[in-house]
Amino acid sequence: MNNLALINITGKDKPGLTALVTAILSEMDVTILDIGQAVIHDYLNLGILTELTKPTEVLLQRIQADIEQAGLSININSVDQAHYSQWVAQQGRRRTILTLLARKIKASHVAAVSKMIVQHNLNIDKITRLSGRIPLQDDQKTTRACVEFSLRGEPSLDFRENLIALAGRLDIDIAVQEDGIFRRHRRLIAFDMDSTLIDTEVIDELALAAGVGQQVSEITERAMSGELDFQESLRQRVSFLAGLPVQTLSEIAQQLPLTEGVEVLFPALKTLGYKTAIISGGFSYFGNFLKAKLGVDYVYANELSIIDGKLTGEVVRPVVDAQAKADILSELAGKEGIAMEQTIAVGDGANDIEMLAAAGLGIAYHAKAIVRDSSDHAISQLGLDSILFLLGISDREHDNH
Repeated sequence: MNNLALINITGKDKPGLTALVTAILSEMDVTILDIGQAVIHDYLNLGILTELTKPTEVLLQRIQADIEQAGLSININSVDQAHYSQWVAQQGRRRTILTLLARKIKASHVAAVSKMIVQHNLNIDKITRLSGRIPLQDDQKTTRACVEFSLRGEPSLDFRENLIALAGRLDIDIAVQEDGIFRRHRRLIAFDMDSTLIDTEVIDELALAAGVGQQVSEITERAMSGELDFQESLRQRVSFLAGLPVQTLSEIAQQLPLTEGVEVLFPALKTLGYKTAIISGGFSYFGNFLKAKLGVDYVYANELSIIDGKLTGEVVRPVVDAQAKADILSELAGKEGIAMEQTIAVGDGANDIEMLAAAGLGIAYHAKAIVRDSSDHAISQLGLDSILFLLGISDREHDNH
C-alpha cells in the first residue's frame, strides 16, 4: 500500500481540534508533508498531507474512528508518489496574486473570475478574505469587500487585459500582481491631489469663485482626458484667475472634500512606515494644507504667482507636468534609498500616466478612460483605503493597530 495519504477533516470548530487531530496522528508516527486550515463561519476545514511509516488499512481505520469519535467528518485519499513528485516540482513555479474588490462580492463575480483563471491555465492555490465581514443591513455604498486569490502558473500576456475588461462588465475591480518580495514591502507612495486625494479639481473651485467656472472646467476636463497639452491648458486656466484675492484660497482650502478612505489610509501608511508624497499638477498652497492635515512627508506642486495679495494669472516656473511627476517620484525614491519597485503612485488624469508607469505599483484611481487603459491597476469602485488590500493587508490586521 502507498504510504502517502491526504486527510481532509471538517466539522464544527472549537478550541483544541487541531491539537486533538495531530495528537492522534502523532501516536502513529505520521510525518506531515503539507498542512492547511481554514475556518469559515465557525466551520473547520483541515487538510493534512501525510507520510505513514507503517501504512495499513487497520491504521487508517483507527485514525478514521478516532477522528469521527471527536465529532468530525474525515476523508482519506491515497496519493501516489509520482503525483506527489509532480506537486513538489510545481511549488517553485511563479505565483500570482489576484485581488477582487467590490462593494459586495457576489457568487457571479467569483464564478466569472474563476472561469477566466481556468481559461488561462492557472490553478487557484488559496482564496483569502481580506475585508471585514459585511453587516447584512449595511448601506451598500459604505461596504468594502475583498478576496485574494493565490494563483500558480505562468499568466499569459492577455490575462490582465482580459480581467480588466471583465471587471468593467461586472462593475468590480480586479488587480493582478506577481507574488514577489516587493509586494508587501513597498516603502513610498505618491498621490496626485485633485480628484485623487480630494473629490474636486481645485482650479475649478477657484474659477467658480472668480466667476469663470464654465470656461475653466471645460478646459480641465479636456486636459485630464489627454486632449490638451497640460502646460498649455494650465496656462490658459490660470490666466482666468487674475485678480482673485489670496483670501479665497484659504476659504476653498478649508472646504476641500477628501475622497473616500483617505482618513483611514494615511494613519495606516504611517503605522506601516511609509513615506508619503503629494506630486500634483495642482497648486502647492492646497498641497501644503493637506500636508498639515494628513501628515504627508513631501509636497511637489505648482506655485501660483501672487502680487499685492492677488493672483497674477500666472504660474511660477518650472511647471510640474507629466514628465516632472515621474522624475520627482524617481528622485524621491533615490533620496530615501528606496528601490523603484517599492514605490506606489496613484492618480486619475492624463498627466499622471508617466508617474504611474514609473512606479513599482501604479494605480489609476477613479480615473479617466485613457488612464485606466494605460495602467496595470485600477480602482473604480471603492475608496483609497482599498489600496491596503492590494498590499495584502487585511481589515483585521489594520484594525488591530
